[in-house]
Amino acid sequence: MPTVTAAQQRAQAKLEYDAFLASCPSRQLLDRISDKWVSLILAALGGDGPRPGKDRADRPRSMRYSELSRRLAGVSQKMLTQTLRTLERDGLLTRTVTPTVPVTVTYELTDLGGSLHDLMRGVKVWAETHMDEVLANREKYDARTT
Repeated sequence: MPTVTAAQQRAQAKLEYDAFLASCPSRQLLDRISDKWVSLILAALGGDGPRPGKDRADRPRSMRYSELSRRLAGVSQKMLTQTLRTLERDGLLTRTVTPTVPVTVTYELTDLGGSLHDLMRGVKVWAETHMDEVLANREKYDARTT
């Protein structure tokens, strides 16, 4: 068996995580983080939006399930629960249970989740900023093709 150098091992590792390859496991992660609920949960937990009593809206924070549910209009209880579980499994957020009556459960971004927050928030802001242009382009396209 031939000896493999450290440089060859690094090159092989990069090949193993090439998202353009059908068998690359990073595709599962890309699929996960491209989900709208994941994007919005990361934005909410990352401090996106106004918060009463705080001088800055961009600080990471912990939120209770009910706060997240109110913040993410339209998300079902089932979808929110599933998404939070998968984000916890991937190490992007932590779930903390405090033994109170009733029990208090909060969610907070991990360092890994925080490193993804800026990208996801940027996509959210881009979508909000350019939505009028996209809608206008859709109308033009639909008028041409129908």
